[in-house]
Amino acid sequence: MEENKNIQEEEIKQDAEKTAEEAAAQAENSENTENSENVENTENAEASEKDPLEEANRQIEELKDKYLRSVAEFDNYRKRTLKEKAELILNGGEKAISAMLPVIDDMERAIENGGKTDDPQVLREGMDLIYSKMMKVLETLGVKPIETENADFDTDVHEAIAMVPGMGDDKKGKVLDCVMRGYKLNDKVIRHAKVAVGQ
Repeated sequence: MEENKNIQEEEIKQDAEKTAEEAAAQAENSENTENSENVENTENAEASEKDPLEEANRQIEELKDKYLRSVAEFDNYRKRTLKEKAELILNGGEKAISAMLPVIDDMERAIENGGKTDDPQVLREGMDLIYSKMMKVLETLGVKPIETENADFDTDVHEAIAMVPGMGDDKKGKVLDCVMRGYKLNDKVIRHAKVAVGQ
């Protein structure tokens, strides 16, 4: 019986020693884990302290590069538009002048041939042809005459240079005569028609 007791006591002792060794090993492991976590946290903290600065510097460089490119592009655009405007001012009338050159040629021919004939009807026909050709050229350029015949007086397109009294109620406020024809360029008045108006 005493032997059994001794064996049991010895087993309990061994179990206790084993448990104490396991507990010590666990404590050591947890201490090592905590130390390694602390080291990692410290390294991460240092890395996180370095990373935002490096990231900010990198972003600054990117933004600086984008800004410089934008400034250069805008400067090129500004120079290009100034050059185009200057060319437009110098050569803006090229289309109109080119369209009128054939009319000038016709007028030169009419002047040359005018000395060869004494018939005023021939000269008149030539002038009518040149006039109608010129009006077609102007129409292709967007120029149209302002209609004044039997029109109501309109200050947007007409300029009254004379008021004619005693023409009757039906002629009151109406255009009676056009002294100088007015013109529109693409619906914009470029010259008002000078007219006499009934009063």
